[in-house]
Amino acid sequence: MSMNAEVLTVGNELLNGHTTNTNATHIARRLTSMGFVVRRITAVMDEVEEIASVVKEVLARSPALLVVSGGLGPTYDDRTAEGIALGLGRGLVENSDALDQIRSKYGEIEVTPARRKMAFMPEGAVPVPNDAGVAPGIYLRIGHTEILATPGVPREMESVLENFLNRYLVKRPSVVYAERSFKARGIMESVLAPHVISRVKKYNLYIKTHPKGREVGDPYLEVQIAGSSPDREELLNRLESCEKELREIVAKMGGIVE
Repeated sequence: MSMNAEVLTVGNELLNGHTTNTNATHIARRLTSMGFVVRRITAVMDEVEEIASVVKEVLARSPALLVVSGGLGPTYDDRTAEGIALGLGRGLVENSDALDQIRSKYGEIEVTPARRKMAFMPEGAVPVPNDAGVAPGIYLRIGHTEILATPGVPREMESVLENFLNRYLVKRPSVVYAERSFKARGIMESVLAPHVISRVKKYNLYIKTHPKGREVGDPYLEVQIAGSSPDREELLNRLESCEKELREIVAKMGGIVE
């Protein structure tokens, strides 16, 4: 049985084109590698009501995991904790464990109100250590869904995410995920498409052709083959057999496999 996950990224800069949403890509790939099925990736502005609205929508779908990234810092527009609290119908309270983590990072430097702001979390939350920065992550379990909020700075997001996955995550997928890929030059995507469909059915795998050239004139494809299974060896055998067949088809059609 698949375990669904969703990703919510927060930040005006993601929506006005100033910043590329690399956090969403990293989180999705990391969760997929563990066997989660990422069903949705959503981006919203730094607005409490927008964050709360998405949190409510996600919880109505009851995924196993929601990862939120961005908006946990010390500035006025870092409002993710407040938005999550509103979405859950919980108060925003100062978390003593989070405050201890923040104080340990600043050492002798004064913990000003702006810095102390990073210790405020939804009631009942657990702070997740941030080994690459100051603001702790936020962890909650709401019914069937585990929620993690991370800072938006990529290295801090990665640190909090890994700490959570290794030390806090309760429910883990019972399947493994694997993928293979190869490149095919000189064969059009539309020509390969029927063969892809038949192999999807035959091997029960996800196969995606990514055009890298032009369909007419200079066809060049990356063929991605992926799947999940409780049995890693069985999955690897399916992937290998499927890739071998597709490579042979490309070669027989006059294409060049790279």
